[in-house]
Amino acid sequence: MSQIDFSGGSRSAAFPLLTEEQLALLRRFGEEQPFAAGEILFRPGDPTTHFIVILEGCIAIVDDYDRPDERLIVEHGAGGFLGEFNAISGQPTLFTGIAREAGRALTVPLNELRTLISSEAALSNVLLGAFLGRRALLIGQNAGARIIGSRYSSDARRLREFAARNRLPHAWIDVESDPEVEELLRTLDVSPDEMPVVLLGDHVFNNPTNQEFARLLGFVPSPDHRDVYDLLVIGGGPAGLAAAVYGASEGLSTILLESVAIGGQAGTSSRIENYLGFPAGVSGAELAARAAIQAEKFEARLTYPCEAVALEPQDGLHLARLSDGDEVVARAVILATGASYRRLPLDRLEELEGLGVYYAATLAEARMCAGAAVAIVGGGNSAGQAALFLAGESGRVALIIRRPDLGETMSRYLIDEIERDDRIDVLTQTEVVELHGERQLDGLTVVDRRDDSRRRLGVGALFVFIGADPHTDWLKGSLAMDRAGFILTGMDVADDGGEPVGRPRLLLESSRAGVFAVGDARSGSVKRVASAVGEGSMAVRLVHEHLARVVA
Repeated sequence: MSQIDFSGGSRSAAFPLLTEEQLALLRRFGEEQPFAAGEILFRPGDPTTHFIVILEGCIAIVDDYDRPDERLIVEHGAGGFLGEFNAISGQPTLFTGIAREAGRALTVPLNELRTLISSEAALSNVLLGAFLGRRALLIGQNAGARIIGSRYSSDARRLREFAARNRLPHAWIDVESDPEVEELLRTLDVSPDEMPVVLLGDHVFNNPTNQEFARLLGFVPSPDHRDVYDLLVIGGGPAGLAAAVYGASEGLSTILLESVAIGGQAGTSSRIENYLGFPAGVSGAELAARAAIQAEKFEARLTYPCEAVALEPQDGLHLARLSDGDEVVARAVILATGASYRRLPLDRLEELEGLGVYYAATLAEARMCAGAAVAIVGGGNSAGQAALFLAGESGRVALIIRRPDLGETMSRYLIDEIERDDRIDVLTQTEVVELHGERQLDGLTVVDRRDDSRRRLGVGALFVFIGADPHTDWLKGSLAMDRAGFILTGMDVADDGGEPVGRPRLLLESSRAGVFAVGDARSGSVKRVASAVGEGSMAVRLVHEHLARVVA
């Protein structure tokens, strides 16, 4: 059996031992249970219902148990505890837990664990740090669910993107390059026309939709049915997550709907260095994961992937229609739908998306172009953060901008770091005009607008960060918007542009009473993570004000 290498500075934080004081606290909520040597405690796909602490004995966590490529992830002894992010989210386990030695375990129901995390700061810091650290370590080790398919398949790219955006530990097996995959497919009785497939333990799923993939991995793609929620948040980026955290923590029954992945566009950022409280920076994915844990700790319901397609008034309430035909009704709504990536006007762009053309710079994309020079188009902070990250992963980076310099659009701290990094070349007043490559991007042509000279860059990937358009098409005709499609709020809503409210319109309130807009989707918003978080939290106070007036 091979073993996953978790050596490094982050290992100790991810695998701490609990103190006697912490164990005594957990004993008040748990129950002791014996386990025998060789006993299998759980398998991939089993629901996560309890938090398990080892009192005596040893339990191993194994990937691909009882298979030729079986790997030991870690062994936990007395004082250790099992689980990673699934111990908070309730998602099924992706691995096998097997007792190496007989012993005793303390099992704590997940709802009791969430209560403890909410009330015991010291224990909360230890557990949350470990859960997040373990998930991060696993993502870098090709462990967990396996996705098998062709790199040229749009469905395979969809599944890989879904897994990467949702920070799911997974392995990618490419039928084009893996010599052993044919034998594996024969063993699984899978034909080529059934690919891509997802493997989780002994379960094989043929080309699942994102919703089916989500159910397989224990997400909650359908809302919990109740008559009316106090607050419906649509969008799971920083603004929406902040609204969910503050709404739920202040006693509002809160549900959040997100169409793709928690974190939104910010979740694809490799490092955010100007967010208050993180002097060393934080990845967008980690910030989103922490916010999701915080929201669930206060019992907000996070539902994804789940797409809203219409928002309608209903007897003084608000009804959101979902793409699967379901409905959610709420007393107030916060729209945090964010924005969609803009695309370059280039031939064959769509054909090469996922095959060298990307709109996010996470570890998943960096692996796809490992060792190759890359190009980035864009002059904003997202482009700068991506340039610094990819310079460390790939080596040479060409940062392409249309302006004479970066000063107008990028924060000074990023410009300084880019100027100090000799692996990054900034090509000013330059545009990409052509993509090259048959089934994979292998270069592009750029033109220098100062003299219209052209040259070819030999790059293996192109990352596009040229801004975004508001994700509000589904609301057209329902709410007042500006010419670009951003939602108008507060005093920007003309007297004849919205329904009468019989009072001054609240600051973030849209043209419909009780419906608020925050973050990138709102007209006039500042496109920064901190601003989005501030608007999301501020909107909850305005929701309380609206609900008080409605009740009165």
